[in-house]
Amino acid sequence: MKKWFLLVIAICVVALGACGKGTNESAASSDEKMTIKHELGSTEVVKDPKKVVVFDFGALDTLDELGVEVAGLPKELVPAYLKQYEAEQYTNVGSLKEPNFEAISELAPDVILISARQSEMYKEFSKIAPTIYVGIDTQDYMTSFKDNVNMLGELFGKEAEATAALKEVDEKIAAVKEDAKEAPESLVLLAGDKSMSAFGPGSRFGLIYDAFGLKAIDTTLDQAVHGQDVSYEYIVKKNPGIIFVIDRGEAIGEGATAKQAMDNELLKNVDAVKNNKVVYLSGDVWYLSGGGIQSIEKMLEEIKTAL
Repeated sequence: MKKWFLLVIAICVVALGACGKGTNESAASSDEKMTIKHELGSTEVVKDPKKVVVFDFGALDTLDELGVEVAGLPKELVPAYLKQYEAEQYTNVGSLKEPNFEAISELAPDVILISARQSEMYKEFSKIAPTIYVGIDTQDYMTSFKDNVNMLGELFGKEAEATAALKEVDEKIAAVKEDAKEAPESLVLLAGDKSMSAFGPGSRFGLIYDAFGLKAIDTTLDQAVHGQDVSYEYIVKKNPGIIFVIDRGEAIGEGATAKQAMDNELLKNVDAVKNNKVVYLSGDVWYLSGGGIQSIEKMLEEIKTAL
């Protein structure tokens, strides 16, 4: 009799536990936690967090692709292909460089995702909620990108979706690499109204060479975040067969200036100019939101079209 009594109690406890879970859907879906190691430390977070604040447009892009909802983001300079996140249902939590910590705190998120632009404020974010750094390592771009996608897939219970997306990306990279075998040496420029900087392998935009298989006209360029300042004379001397141009002004809402900068008499005999191989890349994708599933695919489309 005592055994039967204990069995009934056990069944009731299980039933009550199940009922409890069913009435608390607004919180994180379970008490199961995972520890995520990242560049700024180690963060323990409840799996499948329901209220997410994201300060990295690449991560937002990936979450969108995986079907994960977010609660808040910086609404200034949202890339055009993510414009749906400007809707009122999403809380504006400041800008990429100036977070509104009061708004974030009021939102009471379960997790916050940040990247390089917010890295110095990591401790302040961590006081509000578990904070994960999801910035891309440009010297090992694709490994870093895949690690982030797999981590987010595991965190939000979207492992199958993450795996499928990465498989598709790999297939597209293989196709671009094949086309790149016959392509001439190229140069990547970030152009503004007053300056022009070049990027080579291992740099911010170095995945064009490191991951997509194109050949760099200059492998000695500084790998600084903002590239290496160059002149028109430098471009003439190097004489690249393709020039990829990212318009910084257009990306940050200050107006397009790159085409004007490239329309210079000194460049008229450069192979890329003569052969109509000056390619203007999307600032939204390359400058604001790189490192997401959708942005990587858009990058690949632009490069494949250029080849």
